[in-house]
Amino acid sequence: MPHLFDPVVFRSLTLRNRVVMSPMCQYSASEDGEVTDWHLVHYGARAVGGVGAIIVEMTQVAPEGRLSPRDLGIWSDRHVPGLRRLAEFVHGQGCPIGVQLGHAGRKADPAFEAVGASPIAFSDHYRVPRELDAAGVARLRDAFALGARRAMAAGVDLVELHGAHVYILNQFLSPLSNHRLDGYGGDLQGRARLLLEVAEAVRSVVPEDKPLFCRLSMTEAGAPGGYPLEDTLWAAERLHELGCDLIDCSTGGNAETSEEESPGFRLPISSAVERRGVPAMPVGLLDHPALADAAIAAGLCTCVGIARGLLRDPSWALHAQQVLGREPSPPWQYARAYLR
Repeated sequence: MPHLFDPVVFRSLTLRNRVVMSPMCQYSASEDGEVTDWHLVHYGARAVGGVGAIIVEMTQVAPEGRLSPRDLGIWSDRHVPGLRRLAEFVHGQGCPIGVQLGHAGRKADPAFEAVGASPIAFSDHYRVPRELDAAGVARLRDAFALGARRAMAAGVDLVELHGAHVYILNQFLSPLSNHRLDGYGGDLQGRARLLLEVAEAVRSVVPEDKPLFCRLSMTEAGAPGGYPLEDTLWAAERLHELGCDLIDCSTGGNAETSEEESPGFRLPISSAVERRGVPAMPVGLLDHPALADAAIAAGLCTCVGIARGLLRDPSWALHAQQVLGREPSPPWQYARAYLR
């Protein structure tokens, strides 16, 4: 049986362990959405700290898709050099790096024009979005593909689609925010159409030997009219058929969930994905090494996403190795700190 610090392979990419730094917005880009020294220090420290892979925070495929004016962007070729510099530094620490592509949709910062599946504001704080017409949907799909192409030009190892947390792909998927009457609304197949089309378009520009992940908010069952887990399990299977290699399992977004946030609270969800034959990675309160290791050993997930645990401790992976009785593998510059 595999364990937390056993390697795992996705296509031609081998992760040295199954600890993945989960994408977390830093709101520290330049005003034009470019990588800054903050990102080099932030992600570089976690690469030095021994994680198996890093997924960079949601990086916006269109300028109007930003959560804040300081979001990372990938809507222009000018974003490529900074991202390439970051990728090269992380690679220098023996760690793969991926980019999460996203678009905030109706949850965009009020400074920008909001667009969405339907003209329904997220809250009183946000603009009422302009409903995307057929041409707008096509431009959005193309923007994700162009973002993936730029990520490849920057030398990243994988791409993740953000289909969760009330952002644009999730807005189309959810009946709470999608009231469309065309082919991108209505039943589950219609509401999932944009997500699947984006995945297919991105997969077509990401080389066959590089992985594609997708983050999903797995259920809205806590809200009347929200979608159930069965809907996203169906979507996960379709995504896998299109060449998606792992489902990054989250929850929340258009509606509060009824789940209690306790250690491992999303493991039943990732386990359900795994039972459909799709590799899964839960995120959320998995920063106790014994719990993360046991979850992988039990087949409840393929990897674990560590978020706040890595904000608190950039060397979480090295310290987890010690907790689990494994020999830590720090960079040689830090080796003296791990001598017994």
